Amino acid sequence: MTADIRSRLRLTARIRAGGTRRIALLTAGALAAGGLATAGIAALQPGTAAASSHREAPLISGQPQFDNTDLYAFVSPDHSDKTTLVANFIPFEEPGGGPNFYKFSDAAQYDLHIDNDGDAQGDYVYRWTFKDHFRSGDTFLYNTGEVTSLDDPDLNFFQTYNIDLLKLHKQRVVKKTRIARNVLVAPSNVGKASMPNYATLRDQAVKGIGGGTSVFAGQADDSFFADLRVFDLLYGGDLSEVGNDTLKGYNVNTLAIQVPTTYIRESKKQPVLGIWATTQRLNSSGHYVQVSRLGNPLVNEVVNPLKDKDKFNASSPWGDAQFLKNVTEPELPKLIEGIYKIKAPAEPRDDLVSVFLTGVDGLNKPPYVRASEELRLNTSIKPAKSPKRLGVLDGDNAGFPNGRRLTDDVIDISLQVVEGELVGSKNDLGDAVDANDVDFQHSFPYVGLPASGSDGPTAKNATTQSDRTLLNGGGLVPSGDNRTLVVSAVSGGIGVLLIGSALAWWRMRRPRRAHAGR
Repeated sequence: MTADIRSRLRLTARIRAGGTRRIALLTAGALAAGGLATAGIAALQPGTAAASSHREAPLISGQPQFDNTDLYAFVSPDHSDKTTLVANFIPFEEPGGGPNFYKFSDAAQYDLHIDNDGDAQGDYVYRWTFKDHFRSGDTFLYNTGEVTSLDDPDLNFFQTYNIDLLKLHKQRVVKKTRIARNVLVAPSNVGKASMPNYATLRDQAVKGIGGGTSVFAGQADDSFFADLRVFDLLYGGDLSEVGNDTLKGYNVNTLAIQVPTTYIRESKKQPVLGIWATTQRLNSSGHYVQVSRLGNPLVNEVVNPLKDKDKFNASSPWGDAQFLKNVTEPELPKLIEGIYKIKAPAEPRDDLVSVFLTGVDGLNKPPYVRASEELRLNTSIKPAKSPKRLGVLDGDNAGFPNGRRLTDDVIDISLQVVEGELVGSKNDLGDAVDANDVDFQHSFPYVGLPASGSDGPTAKNATTQSDRTLLNGGGLVPSGDNRTLVVSAVSGGIGVLLIGSALAWWRMRRPRRAHAGR
């Protein structure tokens, strides 16, 4: 990377004043991309925007199974000759949300697109499709006992998936190869009583499919970290509500693939990949229709206005010229100027075009690029030994906006860029949440282990051990020197008995009251 580029992307010195907290702005709401919209799907009520791409568009908020919350692409830190792609779905999974826990849709195609020559058209697509399985339909239980392996008979509900590799030319499929068949999905982490060693299940769900390629599908901790209380009139109206990771304790469903870079890049001389994710949903006519799209963690949530969100989510990168004005004349800096009196950078914002639509010269811009919204990764840049959360802004060229690693603080990076960091308007803006609450793993698929139904946000708010046991649908409860396994069915049975007893008492009381009234 040239000295000039390094100079333009350098990070300003941190602003500190005694023990004062750093400024927090519209950060969480400022970063998202992807979501859902399409003609032919019945209109749903608009939902609230939240997180990187969680519920960020009117239609997607009502269809979480198809909502791609975040997309990551990076050179694998422990295998520098391989590229890892990670896509997360289903926002705000409360770990104790049974008895029907979280699954991928069996009426969807989940796609990861790769543009390896910069023409805004996909050259390869990795497509996941899923199938549901039940061992017994005579119980409401997700699992009927302790689950110790993915093929455990006590795991009543489970999913399998296939992956097809599509090779395209001018937007048409010219070759289709099934590279994975009937692979088991890691289940939702029901709780400690049901899945005492969830890490084992995670390990079993990592599958080598030959040729140096590994795949994974299953539940994980939500990798995105941010304070989302921005929606309470900008952090409480006086910046008092900052520094809390709102997504702490929530899970997502993750798809991940690690593949030798030589398989997907155009050449050693042209190592830049453009990546985006889409979801296609099977409609009532029996056709798949695109209902979600996600590249960079910003564009569709706060760059695109409401009137364009659904259009964007149903569109493809080669048509992104229609959204150019949203990038060159963004609304967010003007809102910040109006509220906090921080002057908005001059327009047109060519600096944002380079970050989000073309790639940055000397960093991750293909030689003959067509402007389009894609997450661009220069695969020739080796992983950093000590990654910096602010990525390229802090001199770490292996980080965002060169691809996106799990540890990249895209809230702070994107907000600083939107406020003019690359055009001389130095700032130190952020949400005071600088890292994820759960450690990321050191090997594929790298995402953190999911919170269980025994320790999710709802369970943590329970006031007594018995409350927590009921919330978790059963758990190991101390009883002297022994431990008794309390199954959720017992709680359900007790509830039925109590309700039945109450009804019987009420019926017996009715005649007496009628007689007394006479």
